Amino acid sequence: MSGGEQQRVSIARAIAKNSDLLLCDEPTGALDSETGCMVLSETRRLCKEEGCTTLIVTHNANLAKAADRIVRVKNGRVVENLVNERPVSIEEVDW
Repeated sequence: MSGGEQQRVSIARAIAKNSDLLLCDEPTGALDSETGCMVLSETRRLCKEEGCTTLIVTHNANLAKAADRIVRVKNGRVVENLVNERPVSIEEVDW
């Protein structure tokens, strides 16, 4: 399996557990932008419907535009913690 295929399987397994909390470390790192967009859109939809919390850790700062809450960490310390009043759809994020 390619890295992207392995990543998609890992995401599917995590979602299938129906947890209250979904932790995602660079969930789109090995994916092309189209697949990454699809994965994040589906994750958002499922969590909204199921009422779970999703925490995404990423170096792609553009993804913050779609987040409900943004927590920025620098050198192991929280430097910003804010509510995003106007999150955009995943499709509007620049990859």
